[in-house]
Amino acid sequence: LLLLFFVEKVFASLPQVERGVSKIIGGDPKGNNFLYTNGKCVVIRNINNPAIADIYTEHAHQVVVAKYAPSGFYIASGDVSGKLRIWDTTQKEHLLKYEYQPFAGKIKDLAWTEDSKRIAVVGEGREKFGAVFLWDSGSSVGEITGHNKVINSVDIKQTRPYRLATGSDDNCAAFFEGPPFKFKFTLSDHTRFVNCVRFSPDGNRFATASADGQIFVYDGKTGEKVCALGGGKAHDGGIYAISWSPDSSQLLSASGDKTAKIWDVGANSIVNTFNMGSNVLDQQLGCLWQKDHLLTISLSGYINYLDKNNPNKPLRVIKGHSKSIQCLTVHKNGGKSYIYSGSNDVSSNVPSFYYAHYWDSETGENDGFSGKGHTNQVSRMAVDEMDQLVTCSMDDTVRYTNLSKRDYSGQDAVKMDVQPKCLAVGPGGYTVVLCIGQIVLMKDKKKCFAIDDLGYEPEAVAIHPSGGTAAVGGADGHVHLYSIQGTSLKSDDKTLEAKGPVTDLAYSHDGAFLAVCDANKVVTVFSVADGYAEHNVFYGHHAKVVCIAWSPDNEHFASGGMDMMVYVWTVSDPETRVKIPDAHRLHHVSGLAWLDEHTLVTTSHDASVKEWSISYN
Repeated sequence: LLLLFFVEKVFASLPQVERGVSKIIGGDPKGNNFLYTNGKCVVIRNINNPAIADIYTEHAHQVVVAKYAPSGFYIASGDVSGKLRIWDTTQKEHLLKYEYQPFAGKIKDLAWTEDSKRIAVVGEGREKFGAVFLWDSGSSVGEITGHNKVINSVDIKQTRPYRLATGSDDNCAAFFEGPPFKFKFTLSDHTRFVNCVRFSPDGNRFATASADGQIFVYDGKTGEKVCALGGGKAHDGGIYAISWSPDSSQLLSASGDKTAKIWDVGANSIVNTFNMGSNVLDQQLGCLWQKDHLLTISLSGYINYLDKNNPNKPLRVIKGHSKSIQCLTVHKNGGKSYIYSGSNDVSSNVPSFYYAHYWDSETGENDGFSGKGHTNQVSRMAVDEMDQLVTCSMDDTVRYTNLSKRDYSGQDAVKMDVQPKCLAVGPGGYTVVLCIGQIVLMKDKKKCFAIDDLGYEPEAVAIHPSGGTAAVGGADGHVHLYSIQGTSLKSDDKTLEAKGPVTDLAYSHDGAFLAVCDANKVVTVFSVADGYAEHNVFYGHHAKVVCIAWSPDNEHFASGGMDMMVYVWTVSDPETRVKIPDAHRLHHVSGLAWLDEHTLVTTSHDASVKEWSISYN
């Protein structure tokens, strides 16, 4: 028997953003993709269909910026430690071509010359704030001097004679001629940090944007000032990013005043003002003008596709997670399969709620629930027979959310005495919630019974599909069985032995088997009809197994471990298994669920959702 797998869809994480800091979106010279960074990942997405994504995971530290070479064959990406990696874009493996350390400290921006042979890199080094060198040898082709604080932005004129411009926290921009690049003069028109400098594609102009709300335009060849856009201030807030139109006649700007604007540079007039909202999360931190697409990034991490014909409503908004995903479940609703995921999407410095998120499993279109969500991390979720998403959180509540409305309402939050960490739903309106040192039985959204003196710490729970029995896995290495009788929970005085502290457990959909995974790298399956006799033991993980899920066919189940592995096992034969190595590369899998017999969904602390096709020949 041959078992095969391949990744079918990657619903990538959003850009990782920070209040008051520019976010760079890289464009693709061929016009197909755009790229940005999140954590140690570089995310490459198709601009026409963002559900098509690729994730590069080879950096050892948080990546700040990534940009295509003008040839389109390579991407250069720089991280907080000062490492610059140049890697292949044409092959799936993204082989490393060169790696450099131009300075010790965060790389904030980089730029290529039009022949893809030279690279300028700037940021916050200890001795210097920038370097410019040959891409294949690392040999210097000039010096980036003239600033006395961190350099935020760099660009190189894409036509000869080459020119280079930089913008810094010293409130100045600087102009260079080359190669070899030499400092010519300082541009001190701004009164606050200079966040972004960009040459027009034809090389005739370059623009600088600053936290002072101003944009200045200069001659690309001589560096002489041409004008200030809008006469005085271009925006009411700081400007974080600018991007030129492909024909060099217009400029897109993104600001902390929660707007983006298109400028006619020649006429020095506003063509469009895009009002992005009134919430602090609607501040605009990044932008990209690529062919006919106008993209901006909000402080929420959302990617907006602007509509020139309707400036108050984007054509589309790409949502998702930008922080680690803790848990997931799937559910069919009106013939469509939806994936529900819970995460800690909390922006720095912004009061926020922890939301469940729903994804259309076909298209990757997704959104958060409305209303006020949990105020702390969601640790477990399940869908009950009334089509309610039941979630428990570190905010000490269990919530019931109607899936057709997808709206959090306050009255359906039930307060627990101690922090809940796991839950399971069963028929008849029952929910069993595991809290620290306590098991709580709920019926119809109300607490009706609790057991406190357990003598062990409960870690995971499952309810038999027929109802009646709850299996609770303990840190003591045992599974404890309980009977649900009316409004009470009674111990069956029966325990099953796992091979180590229990981390997760699940009944097969037909109720025939109970699969238990543990911290000692083992999965044990018990046969329910045979009085929970041990049916088979499954070895293969190299580290603690953390999650488990049964296929709808009841013959296969999947497990995910701290070893980054996902296995799909065959109940009757532990030797027949599919091994998915490095399912999420940098982080272990945090959740598993099956959409159908041949499609497994995985989520991880890398904030992405992946769908895998599994086939058994």
